Amino acid sequence: MHGAAGKLSRQSWLHVYRVTGLLTSIAVVLSVVITNVIMETFSAGINVQGLMVSIVTPLVLAGPSILIILVRQEQLRAANQQLQKLANYDFLTDCLNRGAFAAAVAARLKTFGATATGALLMIDADNFKAINDLYGHDVGDQALTIIARSIRAVLREGDLVGRMGGEEFAVFLPGVAEGQATIMAERIRAAVNLARFAPEGEERHLSVSIGGAVFAAPTSFAELFRIADRHLYGAKNAGRNMAAIEHLGDHPVIRLKRSA
Repeated sequence: MHGAAGKLSRQSWLHVYRVTGLLTSIAVVLSVVITNVIMETFSAGINVQGLMVSIVTPLVLAGPSILIILVRQEQLRAANQQLQKLANYDFLTDCLNRGAFAAAVAARLKTFGATATGALLMIDADNFKAINDLYGHDVGDQALTIIARSIRAVLREGDLVGRMGGEEFAVFLPGVAEGQATIMAERIRAAVNLARFAPEGEERHLSVSIGGAVFAAPTSFAELFRIADRHLYGAKNAGRNMAAIEHLGDHPVIRLKRSA
């Protein structure tokens, strides 16, 4: 039981105690009623000894049994939640993994009406290979966690962020128009630029390139990904540390915003 205590949250323990108390109380009431019926049938009615037995027996037997069962159930529920998180989230950055992100965006798109708006941003760390080559993959992992944290810091409630693999991230922004998507992309880029990254005590500048696809009509994740990814590589080829956003209704002209 002590081992279980370390695995359950305070909220889980409160739930266990509440349910245990409720079920034990019900067991006591049922025991008293049943004992009374039996003694009324076969004797002159319930007596003090019978009453005590009917109360103590469920307290001694039912209470601990219910507690153990509920603790096991809570442990199983917590383990299932952990497994679900491991299946859906990237362990390093705590972002949705590629499969979970794509599925979440696709599910959102299916619920949108004909006039719904939004954007998909593809984000890639600039010169990331150089960091790995100079400092090793552990430091590269630190850089990725800093970038992921910087991205999350500027997102709104309801926005989605995923790690698509390697040094590439994606952000889904529901309900934004092209101007808002551009502002969000610039905020992400600026947040990464301002993040402190000092491997081995040496300050290094982090930056990202961003490609985006904005929609105002029914579309698919695959289409958004294709266009956003194309503009991401356009931004990288144009000099990096830039955001290139396109509306699906526009001609495919990349508009670049160069860093200050």
